[in-house]
Amino acid sequence: MGQLIISVGREFGSGGRVIAEALAKRFDIPLYDRHLITEIAEKTGLTPEEIEKYNENPKHRIWSRSVRGYSNSIEDNIAEMQFNFIEEKAKSGESFVVVGRCSESKLKSYKGLCSLFILADMDAKIKRVMEIYELDEESAKEFITKKDKKRKRYHNYHCSGDWGDSRLYDICINSTRLGIDGTIDYLEKYIRARMGE
Repeated sequence: MGQLIISVGREFGSGGRVIAEALAKRFDIPLYDRHLITEIAEKTGLTPEEIEKYNENPKHRIWSRSVRGYSNSIEDNIAEMQFNFIEEKAKSGESFVVVGRCSESKLKSYKGLCSLFILADMDAKIKRVMEIYELDEESAKEFITKKDKKRKRYHNYHCSGDWGDSRLYDICINSTRLGIDGTIDYLEKYIRARMGE
């Protein structure tokens, strides 16, 4: 088997992270998501909580500036560390699953890249977020909207294509149609077909 990099972009509440975890298990390859934060924390001396605060956040334009190509924005620097981390893993020939981090764009030059975007119907996302975070319906909807807006701003700041635009990905799939387990099964078959298995 050649190198396989599964990039998973996702709407908040779509089950994207659960799908990414399941695909990592089925292909027996590492998953990079929260792990990126831990590794960067070890390298920088920052705590995982400090990195999480700035993770997948666009920088504040008012407070940020660049001097000779270097940014004083902690958001920019953490983003660059994450992009460099996944690039190093890809260059080494490692197979892995990565959640978010603009990976469908940052790793597009790798032949083994399979990029997915997971979306879902709003009512399904609300139900899922209500259950996981123990929120009422209105709070869940606000939380989803806020999270997706943040992800979109982050992605569109660091990449030329628009977050969620189907042309950026190999497959965009609505997890509401087949359910989470059915979506995982479908994507596994697709990836295996792509790999020529």
